[in-house]
Amino acid sequence: MTAVRRGRPRIIDQRRPGETPREEILDAAAELFTAYGYTATSTRAIADAVGIRQSSIYHHFQTKDDILDNLLVRTVDASARLAQRLSDYPSSPASRLYVMVWYDSHQLLAGRWNLGALFQLPEIRGTKFPHFESRREYLRECYRTLARQTCADSNLWKNKHKIEMTVVTELPFHFVETSIQIRADSPEWVAEAGPGAIATGIADSCLRALTAGCTAALKVKAHRIRDQLALDMAG
Repeated sequence: MTAVRRGRPRIIDQRRPGETPREEILDAAAELFTAYGYTATSTRAIADAVGIRQSSIYHHFQTKDDILDNLLVRTVDASARLAQRLSDYPSSPASRLYVMVWYDSHQLLAGRWNLGALFQLPEIRGTKFPHFESRREYLRECYRTLARQTCADSNLWKNKHKIEMTVVTELPFHFVETSIQIRADSPEWVAEAGPGAIATGIADSCLRALTAGCTAALKVKAHRIRDQLALDMAG
């Protein structure tokens, strides 16, 4: 990541949300990358969308890859921090997993742009974005751990084959990522139903898959955790 430097004066008045030119650049890049793809989006197009000179972008980011890396990390960083806070939280694995799935899904559904769609870009495959990959893998392993612990507390998965258990422990992460496709396929419905309601449906479905039920008591515990951690889960 590069230090913020003072750029040249902008061409027009600010027309992007953000307290700094760096934030405006990220907002414009997010819109263009999700709409047209990474390769098809030039730094000139990003600069035009912000209303600055193309050269000014390089006062804030070394390369276009640097811009994408910043956006990718934003898709997982808040959820990874929450996972760390929940790792030794005094509550059942199932209730902690519910909070994780809810919060992560809500993050992906409620953002200004569908940044989760950037996961699917062919350009991110490989080792070009190690910080993003390490944070995403950390988050994924947290889901696996909570899923294993949740299944251990449930009679549903006792004496199951190792392959079945491997599949089951991967489910929560993939339940969360369905929110990306839901948002891409049905933006009007997401706007109408609201990210909170859809995230609730995803979390409920995930716990039903792992425990054959998502009880009212479990949801009460999950909401208590939310309140105690002061998570913004409204909407």
